[in-house]
Amino acid sequence: MSNRSTISTPNAPAAIGTYSQAVKVGNTVYMSGQIPLDPATMELVTESFEAQAVRVFENLKAVANAAGGELNDIVKLTILLSDMDFFPQVNEVMARYFDEPYPARAAFAVKAIPKGADIEIEGVMLTND
Repeated sequence: MSNRSTISTPNAPAAIGTYSQAVKVGNTVYMSGQIPLDPATMELVTESFEAQAVRVFENLKAVANAAGGELNDIVKLTILLSDMDFFPQVNEVMARYFDEPYPARAAFAVKAIPKGADIEIEGVMLTND
């Protein structure tokens, strides 16, 4: 695929497996799931669920910027939570990062998230180029 490129930035955590931070095909950017790893230390943020959610959105923002966009260019999010009791908190944190109209979204509780995190979010973004 000649119009496929990988997106990488030191402002988001390096991949901890066999994946890219994001892959851009045409003007669509497929963003890998971000967990609350601090990109400077690669350590998991653990102070609170809110701190984890903020770190995840900051990581997504860094990848979006590296791909030539911003968070409000995301059209679809998938949110994985360790417990659906975190759902109201993720809504509150997300509202700090996005303007209406909000992206389409799904949220699921899952058995486990890498590194024992309580949240992981992946996204699909459209850019203007």
